[in-house]
Amino acid sequence: MKKFVAIDGNSIINRAFYGIMGSKMLMTADGKYTNAVYGFLAILFKILEDLNPDYLAVAFDLRAPTKRHELYKEYKGTRKGMPNELAEQMPILKNVLRAMNITILEKEGYEADDILGTISKMAAAQGIETIILSGDRDNFQLIEKNIKVRIPHTKAGKTETEDYDIAKVREIYGLPPEKLIEVKGLMGDTADNIPGIPGVGEKTALRLIKDYGSVETLYEKIEKMQDDLKGALRQKIIDNKELAFLSKQLGTIDINAPIDATIKDFKKKEWDKEKVLEIFTELRFNRYIERFNLGEIKRQVEIEKVEIEQIEISSNKVQEIIQNAKQNKIIYYMLETKESANVELITKREITGINIYDEIDNKVYYINTENSFEKLKEIFTDKEIQKCTYEIKEDIIMLKEIGIEAQNMSFDVKIAAYILNSVSNQYDIKTLADLYLNVNLDDYIDKEADKVNQISLFEQPKKEVDKLQAAQTFMLKKLKEILTKQMEKNNQLELFENIEMPLTPVLASMEYDGIYVDKQELIEFGQKLQVQLNEITEQIYKLAGEEFNINSPRQLGEILFEKLKLTVYKKTKTGYSTDGDILEKLRDEHPIIEKILEYRQLAKLNSTFVEAMIPFINPKTGRIHSNFHQTVTATGRISSSNPNMQNIPTRIELGRMLRSVFKAQEPDAYFIDADYSQIELRVFAHISEDAQMIKAFNHDEDIHAQVASNVFGVETNEITPELRTKAKAINFGIVYGISDYGLAEQMGIRKTEAKQYIEQYLNKYHGIKKFMEETPLKVKEKGYAETLFKRRRYIPELSSNNFIVKQFGTRAAMNTPIQGTAADIIKIAMINVYNELKNRNLKSKLILQVHDELLIETYEEEKELVKNILKNCMENVIKLSVPLKADLNEGKCWYEAK
Repeated sequence: MKKFVAIDGNSIINRAFYGIMGSKMLMTADGKYTNAVYGFLAILFKILEDLNPDYLAVAFDLRAPTKRHELYKEYKGTRKGMPNELAEQMPILKNVLRAMNITILEKEGYEADDILGTISKMAAAQGIETIILSGDRDNFQLIEKNIKVRIPHTKAGKTETEDYDIAKVREIYGLPPEKLIEVKGLMGDTADNIPGIPGVGEKTALRLIKDYGSVETLYEKIEKMQDDLKGALRQKIIDNKELAFLSKQLGTIDINAPIDATIKDFKKKEWDKEKVLEIFTELRFNRYIERFNLGEIKRQVEIEKVEIEQIEISSNKVQEIIQNAKQNKIIYYMLETKESANVELITKREITGINIYDEIDNKVYYINTENSFEKLKEIFTDKEIQKCTYEIKEDIIMLKEIGIEAQNMSFDVKIAAYILNSVSNQYDIKTLADLYLNVNLDDYIDKEADKVNQISLFEQPKKEVDKLQAAQTFMLKKLKEILTKQMEKNNQLELFENIEMPLTPVLASMEYDGIYVDKQELIEFGQKLQVQLNEITEQIYKLAGEEFNINSPRQLGEILFEKLKLTVYKKTKTGYSTDGDILEKLRDEHPIIEKILEYRQLAKLNSTFVEAMIPFINPKTGRIHSNFHQTVTATGRISSSNPNMQNIPTRIELGRMLRSVFKAQEPDAYFIDADYSQIELRVFAHISEDAQMIKAFNHDEDIHAQVASNVFGVETNEITPELRTKAKAINFGIVYGISDYGLAEQMGIRKTEAKQYIEQYLNKYHGIKKFMEETPLKVKEKGYAETLFKRRRYIPELSSNNFIVKQFGTRAAMNTPIQGTAADIIKIAMINVYNELKNRNLKSKLILQVHDELLIETYEEEKELVKNILKNCMENVIKLSVPLKADLNEGKCWYEAK
């Protein structure tokens, strides 16, 4: 029996959109949303795989009134409009379907359901087994012998389906499928705003149709007094006869819609693979490209044939490669590494080989370096030879660990790709080759490549080598060329060449040098925390009147809201919410809340920072060598991990005290800590051109005091510490685009009061008001926000119909130029400080960066010079309309220096 799958396009793309939206809002490089298209295809491909139909068609609604609107103008009147994020994906989906040669059906005046009803009955009449794929149960009325309805469910990105036939409908409703329209006539449909009989729900409607068979028969029996209905229900039915018949008519799917097609038109056809590939490449649907082997038909006209040759480190060929590199002034390479059992290594990896692409020979050479790297040292220490690779920072550290000080590490394709799209997080070479070169690397190195007119990459080497890495090495040159062109086009080449690439050796040095930790003191600090935790635990038990698991949200919720009867602000399916925001609201209701908040602070400090840091102390150096990342944050800020040194809490004294275990290691060593003073507010003043704020900074006034005076209407000498704290919250709240609700929550005041503060602030600071009004509009028009140094962040959220999503976009649009510029400034300062220390041959080292703070480990004889270098480098990064200011402190440990 032949099979026909008829798909409800609107229903399935809606399911896909809302099913995937929460976990991953996929988008293209230029900021177009694609999650609904991706999800729709996932459901479609599962159906094709499961059923292998002979015929296939997709029906869509047109965004125009239908015949049902002529009958009842309020039809579907309560439905919200389609979100912009979904609406913009509809034409994309249709383009994909056309490229796949799948028939698309639309008809003015008719809905997708009518089209589905018409074509499914057409197919069933010809003995074709028909499956309607839809999330809309209205289609159950179409079910018959040869027609089923399949409902998809998307959970955690996985698609599951459930089939409904005559038997299943009878089992659920106790009626045959065609009778369900009678039920709808009585109960209506709130989703489509079909009125039905007021007060008649599904249970009553089902009983009535089981007893009477149809709406017509029900009224016929009532009019002839042959019914058993009594009281209010009987009167409701009598009073709403017109609504019942109207509702049945509105809910009945038209199976005779004027569709100008026959079943032969729906025959499944071959895809236009080149067109599908082009679209999938643009949409970044790499998994689908791999799944359907679309790489076999990739256009590779720009990628030449290249061979791999394996040579020994002692071979004369190595010297030839070195000479070629010197001649070309550039080398494309990738290190081959393995995990090391040597726990003293900072990188925990060892170099075992290297792939080098020689432009002159047009070959990738694999050199086994497990026993020695000495012959290749000449390449990496030559300042004239540019090095292009992937993840340069890690290479600098690995080379340093074997005694090689790498020079002119000039091009990292991962960093270049990050600059072009900081919100992507997909920067691996396979993805970049696919995105920018239209090359699928797996297909490129396929042994059967010649049979599909691909490039034969490799000669048979002496032993098995990593062919994928060799192919990636060859792609570096092409990626460098195309990424450079794109950065030039975006005016971002200076950002790459003057900030990001020079920063790489700075971060490598910081990782390699690390920061010394007094391990015993850290352990003792943890023991003190545990004693305090035990004491607070007993206090909590006493206040609760019983012992319970404080770390269990369910048990804590039962204690707070059932036993102690505290105010319930939020309850979910799994129990009461006990998150931090809720506990803050409950702080004044019971003394147990203060203790629970204190317990959580101490527990997090102990587990996340004390216990977690101990394994990261290097047994050889006694130092923590945290990893610093350039390609993680959307705003350009540096982040750290293993451990996260930037996340040590400083708002509580114990968190600040934790910094005392980080010490200057040598007896004559010191820490000098420099922290930018209000850098984001200073950048904000410059970018917004606000006269009042600029005046405050240029006259070295207290900006928070100025705001307190302007907003609260008090003289400067009358400002209390409390008012200044409030003004500070307003200042930084404005920078981060805070709402009146957010400010009210943060300050513990009423929303109306917070709104008044914001209005008073904007009435005094006209430049800031103008910036906040105009910036989101400009960013929406361009599609991205930009820093003073041309760092971009794409913000498609500004086009959203979803209020929360749009608000996020608005905040990001205003915050990115400020926070991103501040991030760029500290990066330049780091580069300048690092170079100055190096050029002067000082022993002092830049060892840590935390947000707007730099930490240098120095020595008695260099201390004053280093202070001058640090202050001068930080304060003279860029000339703004206000001065940059850095505050310096010193000490034998980080706590003292801060």
